[in-house]
Amino acid sequence: MMVLKTGVKTFLLLSTFLVLLGCRQHQSSSIVINEIPKLKAKRMPNVIFILADDLGYGDLGCYGQQKIETPNIDALAKSGMLFTQHYAGSTVCAPSRSTLLTGLHTGHTPIRGNKGIQPEGQYPLADSVYTLSEIFKDAGYVTGAFGKWGLGYPGSEGDPCNQGFDEFYGYNCQRLAHNYYPYFLRNNYKIDSLAGNAGAKKQLYAPDLIHKKAMGFLENNKGNPFFMFYPTTIPHAELAAPKKITARYQDKFLPENSYTGYDEGPEYRQGPYESQERPHATYAAMITYLDKKVGELVKKIKDLGLTENTIIIFTSDNGPSREGGSDPDYFDSNGIFKGYKRDLYEGGIRVPLLVSWPGTVKKGVVTDHISAFWDFMPTFTEILEVPVEYDTDGVSFAPLLLSAGKQVQHDYLYWEFHEKDGRQAIRKNQWKAVKYNVLSQADTSVELYNLSEDPGENHDVSRQHPDIAAELTRLLETSRTPSKVFQFASDTYLNSK
Repeated sequence: MMVLKTGVKTFLLLSTFLVLLGCRQHQSSSIVINEIPKLKAKRMPNVIFILADDLGYGDLGCYGQQKIETPNIDALAKSGMLFTQHYAGSTVCAPSRSTLLTGLHTGHTPIRGNKGIQPEGQYPLADSVYTLSEIFKDAGYVTGAFGKWGLGYPGSEGDPCNQGFDEFYGYNCQRLAHNYYPYFLRNNYKIDSLAGNAGAKKQLYAPDLIHKKAMGFLENNKGNPFFMFYPTTIPHAELAAPKKITARYQDKFLPENSYTGYDEGPEYRQGPYESQERPHATYAAMITYLDKKVGELVKKIKDLGLTENTIIIFTSDNGPSREGGSDPDYFDSNGIFKGYKRDLYEGGIRVPLLVSWPGTVKKGVVTDHISAFWDFMPTFTEILEVPVEYDTDGVSFAPLLLSAGKQVQHDYLYWEFHEKDGRQAIRKNQWKAVKYNVLSQADTSVELYNLSEDPGENHDVSRQHPDIAAELTRLLETSRTPSKVFQFASDTYLNSK
């Protein structure tokens, strides 16, 4: 589905509603935002959306982490709502972010894989796509993004400054975001050269620079409604953190298994990870660093007197990685779940979600509501009380947050992954179907799990429940539309069924 932005904006201005024309069938029909109780806030609520990178379900104290303390992030959970059954849009970066910004799952969203563009950037979101950031911008918000983008090379129609963001600072390219002491960052359309990192020097830690810009955005826009997207690179490999934080963990997480990476040559700081002698200590330091920065954001909002008028979202783009020396098993980063980044088992896609909105969202609530990245678009449009009509795969969970009205449930959730011979997954109620090796018809089969009894997906029950397996198999085959750019199984096998 493609939606012309100029048409969208015209409809918003003339009639305060938006019609998205779809050419596909999927689980959700067009959603019409219903009237909800007027918000207590004197103005439209600010939104800070913090997106961690490769942070596992079990990496936070509030989700059971035992080795690494995360007091500031845990405080967000205590001040608001913690979701136990929330899912990322995909199991890798770019498609997961695409589902977040478009409200469409990976069977429909435009960016369905990590397709790189040389020398910098990824395949772009089309200008015709209407994004979450543009919804905020059209509603009168100041919008900023600080961190990693990965949805369009510099100057393309997918550039963040062409997708609804007034300000961007960070990495346009997710490949270059592998390196924490880069030679440059992007400041809107310009290059911010970092002379302190020339050659092999490490004077400027990119997350410090990005965080400073984000804090300045909050200060500069304290009098305006703002949407701040904070897609941090932490704790994505490579493993690198300021020495003063790493030092506190130096001999705490033994044994250390050093990682040998790429430390010189033409590809140095062009994507390959550097070596790391203490992966465990550094991984813990990175999460500690992130927790500290979250605390600083919360304090800044408090100092500006905006606490009760600011929604803070914290989540992760996919499950934990085993790259660059990362050792998720050591930290139980995926909790009780099977799988990692690039898997469609729960460990690859079930992620933390915390929503804090003091005075509006009740404190200390734990919910098992099943939600996914494509739900954020309808959720925010309902919270903003923007009376729009559009085609989406999402279900608004605003009623749950606002304790207002009946919370609608998903019919099912769908994922597809375009690497490792093709993978698909679908969840309907407690049932989860997983299909690997989709490109190899002779080697593929559908596994079925009952998550209410087996959340670790240890027991395939497809033979015991053939009718359910058959139903979910049909949904796997019908829950997507072909993509000319991100061809899945050459878009022939599924479409021939």
